[in-house]
Amino acid sequence: MGNVSGTTRNGFTYEADYQPASAGRVHWTATFRHNGDYAGMRHGCVHGMSDLPEASVDAAVKADIESIWTDAS
Repeated sequence: MGNVSGTTRNGFTYEADYQPASAGRVHWTATFRHNGDYAGMRHGCVHGMSDLPEASVDAAVKADIESIWTDAS
């Protein structure tokens, strides 16, 4: 299990946990805040994470979180 945090390009901060699943997938759950106030939660799955170093998995999870939050319709 891992943890990542960051700020999206539209100014929301997030904290997320992720864990490996089967077949090279990683499932994550993130909580978003704006100016310290709760703004929502999202979850997702990143594929193709088998045998990658932790830093690469962290970067892939962060990219997916950014995409899910800022590109949502």
